[in-house]
Amino acid sequence: MTVASVFREAAGALNFNRQRSFLTMASLGWGVACFVILYSYGEGFGFALKSSFESVGQDLILVFGGQTSAQAGGQRSGRQIRLDLTDVDLIRDSVPQVSAISAETMIRGATVVRGERLQSMSIRAVEMAYGKVRNMTLDEGRWINGEDYLNKQRVAVLGAKAARKLLGEIPPMGELITINGIQFQIIGLLKTKTQISNYNTPDNECIFIPLSTASLLKDIKHPEDIVWSPANPIFRKEAVKSVRATLGRAHGFLPNDEQALQIFIFNEFEKQIDIMSLALQILLGLIGALTLAIGGVGLANIMLVSVTQRTKEIGILKSIGATRSAILWQFLIEAMAIVTFGGLLGVLLGWAVTAGIQTLPLLGPIFKDDSGNGDIHLHISQFAVVTSTVVLEIIGLIAGWLPALKASRLDPIDALRYE
Repeated sequence: MTVASVFREAAGALNFNRQRSFLTMASLGWGVACFVILYSYGEGFGFALKSSFESVGQDLILVFGGQTSAQAGGQRSGRQIRLDLTDVDLIRDSVPQVSAISAETMIRGATVVRGERLQSMSIRAVEMAYGKVRNMTLDEGRWINGEDYLNKQRVAVLGAKAARKLLGEIPPMGELITINGIQFQIIGLLKTKTQISNYNTPDNECIFIPLSTASLLKDIKHPEDIVWSPANPIFRKEAVKSVRATLGRAHGFLPNDEQALQIFIFNEFEKQIDIMSLALQILLGLIGALTLAIGGVGLANIMLVSVTQRTKEIGILKSIGATRSAILWQFLIEAMAIVTFGGLLGVLLGWAVTAGIQTLPLLGPIFKDDSGNGDIHLHISQFAVVTSTVVLEIIGLIAGWLPALKASRLDPIDALRYE
């Protein structure tokens, strides 16, 4: 038998049993579609979690005061270390690996009044660079600038939820509020943050004012924390060491005394999000792979039935000169054709479902964020398509090989006698 005749025989067999062939293709296609859709969901879920976590800040690093655990410079261990406002300028001038930095002071439970509305809210007193470090995106107006800081302007930027509490549906720009009896003008409104990581109060519920202006409300000499981000993630660890050493010299503690300062590197917490996302993708991928495997078992069963039903046909082909390899290839081609078309059908079905759904709600409704940043966005993953195709072809090869091998080994005389 020639190669062309082998392909003709395989095509004829598929056409003759077209209902059975189509149902087998459909079962395999459903397996591929399940794999593609599930992997797309896992990928979208992971991306939604990661973007919501990163909304806390752009490679955010937090520095809090601590307590020394070793003697240094003749001073006892256990000494309390309090951050100083001058530490910010010291780090800015001494550590080139730091790109943006700001001190931060919290005023918790401040009495905020607008008209007849009175709320107890958290105030964050910050510097201009704070907006860059903490990923502050404005919906309206502007962020605190250098002039506001130098002139101690009584201006405020409101988080989205804070604005709703104070103003309802009233446009906030230019409105006046009082914080602990001092009047401030609203200059900006932040977009809703879909934020699953924070420290202290979520940004959506806070009011932001210039740190210098906060001196009208409280002593700002000792900020609660310092926020900063490295110039390049590659130098993150080196920057942390340099910051610790710089403040160690200023406050008289050893550079290797990690308890003297509490430094939180949010990038390290992000690894946990990545692990959770990967675990979910692996789980959903395994479920999809099992669905594919079930389809492969069905294919093997169908091919074995086909061999049994076509025993006489195989005997006739062998009696007129068909070789074992020709019979083997005929059944393998049939199996691989079913697999290939089934895989194509599955990819098309997966694409249609993901394109039809597009977005699934996750964190958006919780935070009342209609931007879609915290939702699951479904799209066909190239990795999922390639993986499912390769796995399916392997399954088809294995599922078709054993029946094809059985068919090729049939004795032509016994095959012709088969009833």
